Amino acid sequence: MNTLAYAGPGPWILFFPLVWAAVIFTAITLVRRFGRFRRDGWGGPGGPGTPRVDEQSPIALLGHRFAAGEIDEDEYWRRLTVLEEQFGRRTTDDKGRRR
Repeated sequence: MNTLAYAGPGPWILFFPLVWAAVIFTAITLVRRFGRFRRDGWGGPGGPGTPRVDEQSPIALLGHRFAAGEIDEDEYWRRLTVLEEQFGRRTTDDKGRRR
């Protein structure tokens, strides 16, 4: 024979709405942080945080010419080195190796 009466859910009933609020807050934060809508889609072609490349920049045009076969590999690397020096980008370490 059970002599204890059921007293209801107790104070733990307040815990579950807090859990759901935390889940919703986390989901909204993740969507705002990593799913920011940009002009060219969700995060761009490379995903969030990918630097955008100007398609008319000299380095991009050089890459297009190399991909199209207009210049050979030696010419590409020679011109790329000059462009990187001119625009201040450094992609080699102290020993001259590319990073």
